[in-house]
Amino acid sequence: MGETHDPTSADSYSLTEDEVEPKLKYVRLSNDLKNILSEEAISCIAVHPRFLCLGTHWGRIHMLDHQGNSVHTMVNVKDNVHILSVNSISVDSKGEHIATCSDDGKVMISGLYSDENNQQLSTGKIVKAVELDPIHYRSGSGRKFIIGDSKLVLYERTFIKGLKSTVLSHSEGQVTAIKWNGQFVAWASTLGIHVYDLNEKCSLGFIQWEEPRGGKLSDYRCNLNWSNSTTLLIGWVDTVRICVIRKRNAVEVSTRNLPAHIVDPMSTFQTDFYICGIAPLESNQLVILGYSKDRDSETNKALRPILCVLQYNASDYIEICTDSLSMRGYEEYKCDDYHLDCLIDENQYFIVSPKDVVVANLYETDDRVQWLIEHGKFEQAMEVITKHGGKYSLITVARLYLDHLLSLQQYDEAAKMCTRVFGTDKQLWEEEVYKFVKVKQLRSVSAYIPVNEANKLNPHVYEMVLYEYLQLDPVGFLRLVKEWPPTLYNTKAVINAINDHFNKKDANLLLEALAILYSHEREYDRALTMYLKLQHKDVFELIATHELYGMIKDTIVQLIELDSERAISMLLKQKSIPPEEVVRELESDQQYLFRYLDAYDKTNTSGKFHRQLVPLYAHYEPEKLLPFLRRSNNYPIQEAYDICRQRLFYPEMVYLLAKMGSTREALTIILHNLKDVSMAIDFCKEHDDMDLWEDLINESVNKPHVMTKLLDSVAGFINPELLVNRIQPGQEIVGLKSSIIKMLCGYSLQVAIQEGCHEILVSDYFSLHERLVHSQQGALTLSADHTCGVCRRDLIVKDSNTRTDVIMFNCKHFFHGHCLPDKYNVEFCIVCKSKK
Repeated sequence: MGETHDPTSADSYSLTEDEVEPKLKYVRLSNDLKNILSEEAISCIAVHPRFLCLGTHWGRIHMLDHQGNSVHTMVNVKDNVHILSVNSISVDSKGEHIATCSDDGKVMISGLYSDENNQQLSTGKIVKAVELDPIHYRSGSGRKFIIGDSKLVLYERTFIKGLKSTVLSHSEGQVTAIKWNGQFVAWASTLGIHVYDLNEKCSLGFIQWEEPRGGKLSDYRCNLNWSNSTTLLIGWVDTVRICVIRKRNAVEVSTRNLPAHIVDPMSTFQTDFYICGIAPLESNQLVILGYSKDRDSETNKALRPILCVLQYNASDYIEICTDSLSMRGYEEYKCDDYHLDCLIDENQYFIVSPKDVVVANLYETDDRVQWLIEHGKFEQAMEVITKHGGKYSLITVARLYLDHLLSLQQYDEAAKMCTRVFGTDKQLWEEEVYKFVKVKQLRSVSAYIPVNEANKLNPHVYEMVLYEYLQLDPVGFLRLVKEWPPTLYNTKAVINAINDHFNKKDANLLLEALAILYSHEREYDRALTMYLKLQHKDVFELIATHELYGMIKDTIVQLIELDSERAISMLLKQKSIPPEEVVRELESDQQYLFRYLDAYDKTNTSGKFHRQLVPLYAHYEPEKLLPFLRRSNNYPIQEAYDICRQRLFYPEMVYLLAKMGSTREALTIILHNLKDVSMAIDFCKEHDDMDLWEDLINESVNKPHVMTKLLDSVAGFINPELLVNRIQPGQEIVGLKSSIIKMLCGYSLQVAIQEGCHEILVSDYFSLHERLVHSQQGALTLSADHTCGVCRRDLIVKDSNTRTDVIMFNCKHFFHGHCLPDKYNVEFCIVCKSKK
């Protein structure tokens, strides 16, 4: 834990260093207190928000402010309030009166600003504890106070200014401690703790305390404190107990005649040290001043006292932090020589030894941040600032954190921290990025600096990053050139840097970077040259992006060699280079020419280059030649046939011969070269030429297996008698019977189908003829819209003098009777020449 004093001074005290974040910070009181302690030793303390009240073993009372300066009050005027050690001091809630007691048997009630209500009581007994009514300052309150010797006695001032005493309870031995809280008073005897209800004038219960091993309870001071109006904290020997005062339920009170309140133990646990004082902190947290049970192994003297912050539950506790305090003369002190008092609302804790007063305060936000920074916990410090604010700014801590990470060579973590804290703050980035320059670690921060147009930094920053990569990491340099927008930096400056640091080892990387940079500079011819030199496929993207088709006329072969599929696809899509020029460029490499023309033919149906495609298909993909020959009519057949004949492509020769009309020659190739009877039969069926059938039959006469296939297939194409008559008597033909039966069945089926079709045809003829006659016998409509086919006048008129006959032909042409030269002898319509 950090100290707030000069550790080399005589007044310094030390705290154990721990990596656990502390809860408290410490300040030793000095000023006038220093002079007091040079002569006297403190025996007890009482703390009020306005002052401190110290009792000494010389029987004196000293009033001080919270910085250790003497405060002038009427109490300070007196040299000695008591003649023996002051045992206890109590202050009313307003800080106007104090009560003190001593072994001399006296109890003194003193006004700090007026002696009107001062009182002095001599009991003749040792008084260890005194407690003022918290509202003692009120004039009508009775000016009450309680003292403890062998019993607990309440004193109050009567109307005639006399003191009235009331014994509240008899004690099991000496009363050692009293704490007054509203209507409740907690007090300790030599056996345990009582809680008394002043309103009901009864005890709420007795908490008996277990005797310590190897000692007596009376050897240890009982430490009492109220954390709120109903919660009592007890620390005695090495045991802590938290009790809560609650109201009983109405049924329990009425039936058993019990007090309205009851004391319930809520938590009890044992510590590893003796307890010198106890005070509340936060919910379920306590601050305990402890005295070690162990002794120094070398000198057998006492160890430093500890201040422990812990969080308790029903029967145990968790230690949050423990600070070891080096108080002056701690080696000679006993457990009861230490005292702890607190200001609950201000979270201030006053640790007192005979020769020292130390004030502990809760760590505030700024204290926490400072401690975290001093201990290198910058992440936690930034979290505290983000959540609670304070005098430290997030940027200030971030800069310190950055320096810390760089000193540890944790460059990636430093870069990530920058982007998290600095964000898109241009000024901060430009200020802090130079720290990475000094350690040559701009590469670590390159992935995090702002690169968007709205928040871009000075171009010099990006150029420095690129320059470092160029020198130390060419691969990373190329990656950044690809990723970063060219508007971030001066591309010409980077090009010059590459030229200045060019080396053969990284030539490919640097040439690719140059190609990208030249394209940024719109020097596309240089970029294109670089890519082609590297044989890099990004050249296609460069050409497409910037439409450099006019520049690639002389590089077509190189592009196809690099990636034939992409190059051909690009050449087919663009219109800057005519296909004729592409073909001319590729004539030196027939394979590339074939790939181009094959792809071109799929996108263009004009058949422009089909003549060139025939030999190319024959050479590179013969399986595609026949489909091509079938679908195209844009090639010279004789040339194609000659190519196929040279390569003995018989199916293609058959097709071409048939196309040229040489079907008998084609059949010969099928029978003698391909030896495919089925194909020969299909060929004859396709062309339906009797001469072909004759040739096929002649070829099949001496081949029984061929004859069988013919018998199975000729039905419906030729007269089966022609084939059957060629069979020689005694000739053995396997399956002849079944083939003839099949042929006859097929023939019979064909005859039956023809007869059925004939019947349907005759039936349809008569049906349609009947419908025609019926339609022609029906009436025909003559409307006012019809006109004469000769004079073009209306056929229907209202004037009876101009009425005439109307003649109509079956073709639906109408005429006036007088418009035809000889209406009774006209055989044909004069318009369409159809019969009357």
